[in-house]
Amino acid sequence: MNEIGELFRVTREEAGVTLGEASRDLDIKEVILENIEDGNIGCFKDIFILKDNIYNYAKYLGINPDKIVDEFNEYMFEYTSKIPVKEIEKRMQEEVKTPKKEVVSPYTIERKKYNKNVFIFGYLMIIFLVIGIVFWSVKQVTIRDKATVVSYVK
Repeated sequence: MNEIGELFRVTREEAGVTLGEASRDLDIKEVILENIEDGNIGCFKDIFILKDNIYNYAKYLGINPDKIVDEFNEYMFEYTSKIPVKEIEKRMQEEVKTPKKEVVSPYTIERKKYNKNVFIFGYLMIIFLVIGIVFWSVKQVTIRDKATVVSYVK
């Protein structure tokens, strides 16, 4: 990146263009152009905007912008490919350990399967309870083996 920045600086100075003039012509902040010339890649949050600025700056200075962007891409590949394999494996293991929340649709949700025996037991309990209530109420109405008729008189 320093070589690209130095090429930009030398070309700009040979053309007799100040950093301020280039900034106004390209509508890019002067600080950004200065950081590009100094090779300060850490100052940029978005690499794609940086690449676009490098392309426009090279085009402005009359340098082949495609060649410069290719050099920048090679630099970025070398810069980012130097992450140790151990660190990548460690990060992958951390991601596996952390549970991920899954988005579930009501159409794809897997229903909990209940044991049929629990339902059968519940239904039988309700039937026995109803039968018990019927027997108890019949017993209450029956006095000395005779059925008593309960009537309401007005």
